[in-house]
Amino acid sequence: MKQIILEILTQIFGISAASGLHYNQEQLFVIADDSNVLYEYAINDKELTKHQLYPIIEENTSKKNKLDFEAITYHNDSYYIFGSGSKPNREVGAIYKHSNQSVKHLNLDILYPSIASFANIEVDELNIEGALFYKDDLYLFNRGNGKNNRNFIAIIQGNNIEEEFNIVLKDIKLPPLNGMQTGFSDAVLVDDKIYFTATAEGAKSTYDDGKIGGSLFGCIEPKKQKLKYTKVISNDAKIEGITLYKKDKKNLEFLLCDDPDDPKKNTTIYKLSTKK
Repeated sequence: MKQIILEILTQIFGISAASGLHYNQEQLFVIADDSNVLYEYAINDKELTKHQLYPIIEENTSKKNKLDFEAITYHNDSYYIFGSGSKPNREVGAIYKHSNQSVKHLNLDILYPSIASFANIEVDELNIEGALFYKDDLYLFNRGNGKNNRNFIAIIQGNNIEEEFNIVLKDIKLPPLNGMQTGFSDAVLVDDKIYFTATAEGAKSTYDDGKIGGSLFGCIEPKKQKLKYTKVISNDAKIEGITLYKKDKKNLEFLLCDDPDDPKKNTTIYKLSTKK
C-alpha cells in the first residue's frame, strides 16, 4: 500500500461547510453546501472573494432551502457546479466561466430523476457529491448514504446534460470504516486515473447528517472502471473535497477540504501527499 501523508495546510475563515474545491495557480475555488456562492481564496494573501452565482447571494442557508452545492469541476475554462439532487430544490447547478466571470444556470430536473430511475433507486436517494470530465463525458459520483448504500458513477454522454444525454452506470463497492458504510464525497482526474475521497456517517440518509466516522482516500482506473485501492486518512474528519495541488514524475499532492457540520467552525484545508 502506498504511503500517504496528511497535514493541515491552512484554514479558511468565512466558510463553514465546504463541499468541493479546485486549485488553480495559488487560488482555491471553493463551494459550500449551505451557500450559492463560488468562493475564491488566495492562498498566499489569505483573501476571500465571493463570485455571485444567483441573483441574490445567500450564505448559511437553512437545510430545507439550500441548493446543496456538493460537486465542482473545471472544464474548458469553466467551473461546473452541481447540487446534490436529493430534493427538488437541489436539482440545479451553474457554469461559471472564468475568463469573463459569466454565469449560466443549469436545470437538472430531467437529468437527476433519469439517473435515479436508471439506477433503480428513489429520487431522494440520489446524492451527487463529485464531478469530473473524462474524455468529454461527465462523471457524477453518487454517495451511497441512502437506504440502499449505492455508491456509483453516473457517466453522462452527450453535449446537452439538461435535455439530451445517455447514461452509463457503474457501481463501485467501497469498504466500511469504523462500522459505518463509506460513500463518495468527491473525485478528481489525474493522469488517466480517478482519485477520490469517501466519508462514513452514522445516518442512512441523503438529507440528515449523522455521526462522522472518518474518511478514505482511494483510486479508480476509469478504463477498467475498477477500484484500485483505498486508504484510511482520518477517523474523525468529514473530508468533502479533493483537488490536485502539485505533481512530478513520482509524487502527487492533493488539497482536501472538510465539512465539520458546525456553522461556528471554519473550513480546514489539508494537504495529502502520496507516491504515484
